[in-house]
Amino acid sequence: MINNSAIFRKSAEFLGAICGGVLITLPAIPQALAQQSTPRVNPCPSIFYEEPHNSRVVVPQGCPPNALTQRLAAQGLLPVPATPSPEQARLGVGGEEPPVPPQPGAVPPAPVPPTQGQVPPVPSQPGATVPVEPPQTPNTTIALTNSRVDIKLVNDTAADVTYQVIGDTAPRLLRGKSSVTLQRIIVPLTVTFQRNDGGQLAVTPQTSSQPGTLEVTFNETPDAAQGRSTLRIEQNGSVFFN
Repeated sequence: MINNSAIFRKSAEFLGAICGGVLITLPAIPQALAQQSTPRVNPCPSIFYEEPHNSRVVVPQGCPPNALTQRLAAQGLLPVPATPSPEQARLGVGGEEPPVPPQPGAVPPAPVPPTQGQVPPVPSQPGATVPVEPPQTPNTTIALTNSRVDIKLVNDTAADVTYQVIGDTAPRLLRGKSSVTLQRIIVPLTVTFQRNDGGQLAVTPQTSSQPGTLEVTFNETPDAAQGRSTLRIEQNGSVFFN
């Protein structure tokens, strides 16, 4: 006759072996699935192509060039940007490889806290600096009187000209072959002007021996590079045309 206690002991040992194998296997499943579901981040994130990084940060080698990288390469300060690798082209700028769908019952990876953003990498060219545009040279300067100025606009063309002192006057009309004087305008100031027929205006400034007086003459020009549409006077009396 078989001893019942021996049968019970063998059944317990068999059941314990099965449960032990299950307990050993289970922790590895979520870990493997979590690794498969973690996306691979693109080394060329879209932040490189957004301001202010687009004009201030040099992208790493192999990434599509942004505005700064193209400008420095054109000036000979950087090597010609390399063609993106097939892997980068497949992912796209700023993209990520789609994660592998988790298996039923798998534990999803913990979300990244909002405070943990991507940090832009250091530019690939150590010591590379962004070229600074030199300050514009004033077209002329005038002596101001109590931070005020009188501006005489002389329209020497046959076309009508619309002008406006920004923040001071509404748009006004200056007929062809006529003039107008804007008195006691507070500086700094900006005056815009344009020909109503769409043509270009060349401007000629002329200062007066009387402080705080500026005369500006409008003439026709077929050259768009010589065309001007803005007069700006700074607090120090510097006069600029753009």
